[in-house]
Amino acid sequence: MRSRLVVRATVVSSLLLSFLFAEVPVVLAQQETRAAAKPGELTVRRIFAEPSLSGRLMSDIAWAPDSKRLSYFETKGIGKAAKTELWAMEAATGECFPLISAEELEMTLPSSPSKESQATGAGQHAPLQYQWAPEGDALLLEGPHALAWFDLKSQTTHLLVNGKEDLGDAKISPDGNYVSFVRNHNLWLVSTVHGKERALTTGGNEEVRKGELDWVYPEELQIFTGYWWAPDSSTIAYLEMDERKVPQFPLVDFESFTGEAELQRYPVPGGANPVVRVLVALVSGGEPRPMDLGTETDTYVPRVNWLPDSKHLAIQRLNRAQTILDMLLCDTTTGKSVPFLSDKDAYWINVSDDLRFLKGGKRFLWSSERSGYRHLYLYDFSGKQPLQLTKGDWEVSHVDAVDEAKDVVYFTATEKSPLERHLYRVGLDGSGFTRITTEEGTHRVNFAPDAAIYVDTYSNASTPPRQDLYRADGKKLATLNENKVAELDEYHLSRVEFFTIKSHDSMPLNCSMIKPPSFDPAKKYPVLVYTYGGPHGQVVVNAWAGSRFLWHQLMAQKGYIIFSLDNRGSAGRGHLFEEPIHYRFGAQELSDQRDGGQWLKGQPYVDAERIGIWGWGYGGHMTLHAMFKAPQIFKVGFAGGPVTDWHFYDTIYTERYIGLLPMNADSYMESSPIENAAKLRGKLLIAHGTGDDNVHYSNTLVLIDDLVKAGKYVEVMALPGREHELSDPPAQRLLWDRVTKFFLDNL
Repeated sequence: MRSRLVVRATVVSSLLLSFLFAEVPVVLAQQETRAAAKPGELTVRRIFAEPSLSGRLMSDIAWAPDSKRLSYFETKGIGKAAKTELWAMEAATGECFPLISAEELEMTLPSSPSKESQATGAGQHAPLQYQWAPEGDALLLEGPHALAWFDLKSQTTHLLVNGKEDLGDAKISPDGNYVSFVRNHNLWLVSTVHGKERALTTGGNEEVRKGELDWVYPEELQIFTGYWWAPDSSTIAYLEMDERKVPQFPLVDFESFTGEAELQRYPVPGGANPVVRVLVALVSGGEPRPMDLGTETDTYVPRVNWLPDSKHLAIQRLNRAQTILDMLLCDTTTGKSVPFLSDKDAYWINVSDDLRFLKGGKRFLWSSERSGYRHLYLYDFSGKQPLQLTKGDWEVSHVDAVDEAKDVVYFTATEKSPLERHLYRVGLDGSGFTRITTEEGTHRVNFAPDAAIYVDTYSNASTPPRQDLYRADGKKLATLNENKVAELDEYHLSRVEFFTIKSHDSMPLNCSMIKPPSFDPAKKYPVLVYTYGGPHGQVVVNAWAGSRFLWHQLMAQKGYIIFSLDNRGSAGRGHLFEEPIHYRFGAQELSDQRDGGQWLKGQPYVDAERIGIWGWGYGGHMTLHAMFKAPQIFKVGFAGGPVTDWHFYDTIYTERYIGLLPMNADSYMESSPIENAAKLRGKLLIAHGTGDDNVHYSNTLVLIDDLVKAGKYVEVMALPGREHELSDPPAQRLLWDRVTKFFLDNL
């Protein structure tokens, strides 16, 4: 096998522009699937048009500090004519009223085009954000370049910060006296009283970020802030990320013929990671103090939490192999640390956000997958054996709230079914385990600060999400947003069927199926398999799937059966179900998908010679494995934004599952579908955004290079300037018109 790192230096750098603008088969204009749609038929154009067939939810719901009211953005109109206002609702009465008008929001903080809309001309704008002040008497309004303080009593606004430089990660101090934010790679403070601002850190730049995250930490560790206020507002703990040794990857400006590129810090397996330190800075000034993280520098800092005393930090330290997670207790006055908890796993550690320090600082809530399933444990600092609060062959998804007055923790879990998510409670002594939500489907809850009331955003596979207000005991108080989409009734959508099949080694695998509206079991139908298949992903789930679900319904209306199977490695069934993919991507997953394909071929209503497959991201990667290694089952495939060679993906994700280099070099070779590209027999379509900063376009270029050398033709649709999550409607319509026609023509 030739080195993929050499390919990166040669093919990627020298062929990027030539491939980008070469005559790769891209459909630039296309009619929508043959003939005009009949009444009751879905179309690609309608699926990706406004108003959305998923309806519209209250967005950015936030509870006031006193738990008596909640606020949300209310948008009226569609497209460029849409107007967004900030509204509030009294929890006790259900009364709704505007807090800030659309005109005042726009006048105070003018919106600006988002990064992708600048590249694509789609006209989308960076979203406005807001926060409640700790006393509930004001709101912080956040724009891309400005911060404003809105006084609710006087109904007046004054700008705290305004300029042309990007601002990020704004937070109000717990005492309400300051707003902190990131600007020019440093932490800043501005007074909410007199508006004076000052730098809390200095010397930050693109190479050494202070209080600011890089790309890979939020993407792969789901950490979304780089600093934390102490509860007493006296100090701020922050991450310092030294990126100087992290390689830079060019994202080429597709509109420029000069070869201009934006450079992105992107660590690759076996290469340098950012070196991360934790420091604590006094708001009153002085030199920031570093915390002792040990002598090993090649580690991750996935979480930082203050203890209630504002004098100690709990810092989680994860080794590079991601098999040992240590919790360090740091004294912020001296910087010294002592380890007080450790989790180890023979495969890998999945980091969570479930740590909660209880009042008094002597007890804390923690979750672990040590049993093979994530469950909750109550610890104290005495060194006693922790109390296990939950147990069983199911997993806790996340902690939602802790009510210390009632000694109860509320959490979301899969106890009822891995296809669903429900709200539960259990006592801090392990008693009183109860499921609170009852409707079959998926519940996502947002608790008020006092944990007495919550908003439930609920959906199932055939119903768009709605929002309701509930008491903590499950009693419904009000409907916030019924979100009825009457137009859906016109399309007579097919029912989603859920069932299980057994793999060849007797593992039950969850499946779903959508049949054509006029399904006749005496006929034979082509099948379109949808897959993701990778870690943290789940496609067989009783939840609304938006435009993807609607496109599947469109294909069902055109006579296709839609089938999905969650293979081992997928989410929802615990760590034990994930582990078989360790050190080898594509093997166990494809084995299970093959079993699904064989099951399909055994059904009397399936045309065994017409089974296709598609997926995006990891699902695109799995589609390539299927097309190259199981052509006897999968005849046609569409791969969107696929990883083709894992040497090209980032360190944290890739090394977590495939291992460290160079000792696991064979695992990298065996995990990459590109090694079998020459075995392609069926029809293959690939689509990829040239501005994809997650799965770089180089993945597709290197695959094309191998296919050319093997004399294999595939159709490639380059999407100029688009990122991994394709979001602008013109590109969505064009892409899915092409994908629809591709399957109609070839399956």
